[in-house]
Amino acid sequence: MTGTAISENADSTADSATCRGGLAGCGVSGPAQPDRNAPIGVFDSGVGGLTVVREIIRQLPNEEIIYFGDTARVPYGNKSQETVTRFSEQIVRFLRTFRVKTIVVACNTASAYAMEALERDIDVPIIGVVKPGAKAAAETTRNGRIGVIATEATIGSQIYAKYIQELNRDVTIYGKACPLFVPLVEEGLLEDPVTDEIARRYLAELIDIDIDTLILGCTHYPLIRSTLGRIMGEGVTLVNPAYETTRELHGMLAGLNLLRRESPGLGSNRYQFYVSDKAEKFVRFANSIIKYGILSAKTINIEDY
Repeated sequence: MTGTAISENADSTADSATCRGGLAGCGVSGPAQPDRNAPIGVFDSGVGGLTVVREIIRQLPNEEIIYFGDTARVPYGNKSQETVTRFSEQIVRFLRTFRVKTIVVACNTASAYAMEALERDIDVPIIGVVKPGAKAAAETTRNGRIGVIATEATIGSQIYAKYIQELNRDVTIYGKACPLFVPLVEEGLLEDPVTDEIARRYLAELIDIDIDTLILGCTHYPLIRSTLGRIMGEGVTLVNPAYETTRELHGMLAGLNLLRRESPGLGSNRYQFYVSDKAEKFVRFANSIIKYGILSAKTINIEDY
């Protein structure tokens, strides 16, 4: 298994981490301005986006959330750009039925492949998970060697290299596809000898390269952060795009005057979860991650959107 030093002139579909120029820069103007009390829409290929939901609950406790996990079609990382874009467009149409005020693409593969199409068609602010992680890594590295672990699609897009080198051209980015991490997380094998062994094999060459910063370039990966941190050692800083994206989301909503000012009243259904398959399994996993007491998730046919 060999890693890839990502080229300096990487070219890929753009990911949006902020909306510049106010609401007009997000394709929103005049009467179409979202309601600050409307929910935030979040989606992912499966359960990985729950790491983003967890951060939103921590950092933006007043907000309501509509989450969709595409559990019937996970993983996205081995699918084509055309397919991932089509899936993402369907999910956004579903989330828009809730009149969400913003959408968080809590999936690195969708952020790499579908953001340009989504930004073109949507009329609310939208944020992906790549730019915030890239920015944090560029600011963190000391020796100029940054590792990125992600799905095959995200590594192949070279999108992290594009954004990091826009901020700091004196760094070298090493990409490593880790396709087995997503199914291991989806199966709940967060602290298991199999996960530990696979992680050691994937990360060995990044250790040899002596990176000092490692981007967890898939929202599933923070769920095995303790394993990754133990293998990489104390000298390597792990960048969690879920945390960094939520910080960017807070700043974006504040700048657009869209932060909810008061917590929803008692009895409100402030966190709603939808999936395309295996709702009961999703609820069990979600409760182990978020610790909120999620009672249910609804299964929908996303192909209807």
